[in-house]
Amino acid sequence: MYLHSGCQIAVSPDTKYFAVDWLGVEVTRATLGIIGMGSIGYKVAQRARAFNMRILYHNRNRRRKEEEEAVGAHYCDKMEDLLQQSDFVMLVVNLTPETQKLIGKKELGLMKPTATLINISRGAVIDQDALVEALQNKVIRAAALDVTYPEPLPRDHPLLKLNNIIITPHIGTATVQAIHMMAEEAIANILAVLNGQPIPSEVFPK
Repeated sequence: MYLHSGCQIAVSPDTKYFAVDWLGVEVTRATLGIIGMGSIGYKVAQRARAFNMRILYHNRNRRRKEEEEAVGAHYCDKMEDLLQQSDFVMLVVNLTPETQKLIGKKELGLMKPTATLINISRGAVIDQDALVEALQNKVIRAAALDVTYPEPLPRDHPLLKLNNIIITPHIGTATVQAIHMMAEEAIANILAVLNGQPIPSEVFPK
């Protein structure tokens, strides 16, 4: 939110000075709640540890103790506990019938009014109507979405009219290096299937 607005202020022809009381929120020592601690969620935790963040996570399966200790993560058996304690809530789950609209009015109401919701999974994991209402009524402070439903949103969608949200066009993996790695991984999986070998990146292991 502050990066986007700050850029507009910096380049605006109407800007004569920078306000000294225009302040953001510190991530260092803040609590990050990660919902979905798979390979991507775990990499998020590794990066968050560098900022000395307190890391909570909720997942279908608890990580091994050594993995938790390596990133300083604490397991929340109930997602509600994570929502109530976190300053930043990040969604890193697969989209399944169980995770569709995982975050709705009830869940948003459990979050701190100073909290930010971040979605890097799939747009349908959030009830977007409930999110609009929560942002309009300051139920939560802000949201940052790399994914929406649909993509792109209709140009008259109310999320696009709010000033406490930032939306990016599903660019979480949009780097030259990441696309090359994804292509190489896909090729390795195809060759494994053709040669009757175990699939290196099997989505649903038997």
